[in-house]
Amino acid sequence: MEKTLPPIPEKRYFTIGEVGELCGVKPHVLRYWEQEFTQLRPMKRRGNRRYYQHHEVLMIRSIRDLLYDQGFTISGARNKLQDLAQSGRETPSTNLAFTTAQRDVFAPTGSTVPGTHPSLPSSAMDLLSSGALKLLNDVRHELLEIRDLLSNPP
Repeated sequence: MEKTLPPIPEKRYFTIGEVGELCGVKPHVLRYWEQEFTQLRPMKRRGNRRYYQHHEVLMIRSIRDLLYDQGFTISGARNKLQDLAQSGRETPSTNLAFTTAQRDVFAPTGSTVPGTHPSLPSSAMDLLSSGALKLLNDVRHELLEIRDLLSNPP
C-alpha cells in the first residue's frame, strides 16, 4: 500500500478534507483516530469544524504509516507513538515524535517540519526539537479553546 503522499503546503490550518487528501485517509477515519490517539487533538471552531495544524498532519502520516504500511494494530501504534514521545522528552536533541528518517518520509521536499527551519539559529533549533514546542502548542490550543468558550457562552 506504499502510496506517495503529496507535499504539505505551507499554511497554518487544514480542514479535515484537506488532511484526508494530504494523508490518504477518509475524514471518518481521522475522526476515529482522534478517539484512539490522545495526541491527535485538532482545534475545533464554530459548528465543531476541525482545523489541523502542520504537526498534526505529520502525526497523522505517522499513524497511517504505522497502521497501513508497517502493520501495527491501533494499540501497537498508540504504544509506538508514546514510546517515541517518551524518548523525545528524555533526549532534547531528538524531535518529539520524528527521527530524521521519519521526517524525510512524512514531510516530502518542499514542506517544512517544526525544528528544521533553515533560518533558525542552532540554539533555537535545540529549543524547538525539545519538548518545549509541544508544550507551547498544547498551551496555545487550550488558550484558543478558552477564548472560544468565552466568546460563545452556552
